[in-house]
Amino acid sequence: MNINDLLDPITADGGKLSLPGAEQWMQGRTMYGGASTLIAYIAATRAFPDLPPLRAGQIGFVAPLGAEMELRSEIIRQGRNVAQVRSEILSDGKLALTAFWLFGTEREANAIHPAPAPEGSPGAPEEGAVVATEQAPSFMKNNFEVRHTGDRPVPGQPLIRRWTRLREPSGLSPIAEMILMGDTLPPSAMRVMQRPGPMSSVNWSFNMLEPSPVTRDGWWLVETASNHANHGYSSERLRLWNTDGRQMMSGIQNAAIFG
Repeated sequence: MNINDLLDPITADGGKLSLPGAEQWMQGRTMYGGASTLIAYIAATRAFPDLPPLRAGQIGFVAPLGAEMELRSEIIRQGRNVAQVRSEILSDGKLALTAFWLFGTEREANAIHPAPAPEGSPGAPEEGAVVATEQAPSFMKNNFEVRHTGDRPVPGQPLIRRWTRLREPSGLSPIAEMILMGDTLPPSAMRVMQRPGPMSSVNWSFNMLEPSPVTRDGWWLVETASNHANHGYSSERLRLWNTDGRQMMSGIQNAAIFG
């Protein structure tokens, strides 16, 4: 299913709506976090179409979300250079997702410090072996093509890195596509779990490093890496690069680790 089928019913007015094909984007009993976050972003940008480029997002995954929802967005503050917007998704009249967006105009650089290239040798996406997704959540096997990187994982190291793109061309802006992609991989703490158990993203905060990101053939290099895992939670660092090895997104996430 094309992601645009999920986004087309979203209007500038928000309100209640039923999204067709939402079952194709489910992860267990809730919608995949990248898809629900993108819905919140599209709701904000359609409500306020003259916003400057997106610079950051702070997302709270509050409750399970399905096809039936209510959208609402509001500008919290709009200055000369920066606009701050809140969008929310409600399910059964209760808050299911909250998002706080930071939009900002570009200014002349007064500090320059390039983000690092990916460590190791990820290689080109076309050279990577296809990742089997038959047992993956619905959103993954229905919508994404995933390939291994050229470097192999280090045993006992909580890090997952994959080349990822949509199976069907979407026509989405690169910013929207990155929002959809950025939460694709499972928490890397799964590599150090002592016993099987479910995992769940609690929140997601990210910064956009380029106002006009580009990549080749829709491929993005997505990475999750646990900074600390204990007490039933993992602090995960999420990063995303384009095919030229330039980092486009930097984020952090709290993941609940059950079992």
